[in-house]
Amino acid sequence: MEIWQEMEYQKEYERCRAMAEDALDRCFQEALPQRRLLEAMRYSLLAGGKRIRPVLALQFCKAACGAAEPALGYACAVEMLHTYSLIHDDLPCMDNDDLRRGKPTCHRAFDEYTAVLAGDALQAAAFAKLAGAEGQSSRSRAAACAVLAEAAGAYGMCGGQQLDMEGEGRPLTAEELDRINTGKTAALLEAACVLGLLAAEVPPEDPRIGAARQYARALGLAFQIQDDILDATAGTEALGKPAGSDAVNGKHTYATLLGLEACVRLVGEQTETARDALEIFGENRSFLDWFSVWMAMRAN
Repeated sequence: MEIWQEMEYQKEYERCRAMAEDALDRCFQEALPQRRLLEAMRYSLLAGGKRIRPVLALQFCKAACGAAEPALGYACAVEMLHTYSLIHDDLPCMDNDDLRRGKPTCHRAFDEYTAVLAGDALQAAAFAKLAGAEGQSSRSRAAACAVLAEAAGAYGMCGGQQLDMEGEGRPLTAEELDRINTGKTAALLEAACVLGLLAAEVPPEDPRIGAARQYARALGLAFQIQDDILDATAGTEALGKPAGSDAVNGKHTYATLLGLEACVRLVGEQTETARDALEIFGENRSFLDWFSVWMAMRAN
């Protein structure tokens, strides 16, 4: 890839990331008696991160209609729901982590009950954001709520987390790991991609919806395997969270099951699968194509 192309893609990524960041920063600023709850919500929501899911929503919208801006409300909603999942994932009853993105986790910065409520409130806010998204048709908003609900619930993220917790302390098969990570990681990435298309008023039966889901599933698997590699090889400072936490928590990962060399190969294979899924978007695929490669090469 030419250096100038890389720079243009990075610039576009930063534009979308900043767009989402600015919109999220305007949320939950009311001077209300429950301000501690709002502060905890903002603390976790604005703690940084790559904003992968909002960027995907914005870019799939752009690939479909030529502009990213119509998907901004949907992009914020998916990040609110993602943040809720991180808050709950870090709790003592789950992974019991002290750091997230280089900062104390929500239950450490505030307290456990506030963290639970902050997560609950962010999940509710995500659906309120979808239902009230400006500039979207009622059909688009209804479809968006259904997509995010499926991704978040027992058949998606929560289901994956349940299987993940039940799998601690025992060896897992590759099939079990795939099932866990399809729920925990890929489901919400899939929702983000589909939400971007819905924001562009692409109908649910359009073949681009299926292509977006295929892209996200492959991207999600590559993302999770790369996460497992980094947890086993990178330091706490680079990761922004405790390195080696999977081993400490007795979790069996792709790295422990397959070994690092096989994991690196799988990341490459899944990235190519994601790229192949984009063919239907023609010339509008270039950023999403680059993004999948960039994600596979990330160091944190």
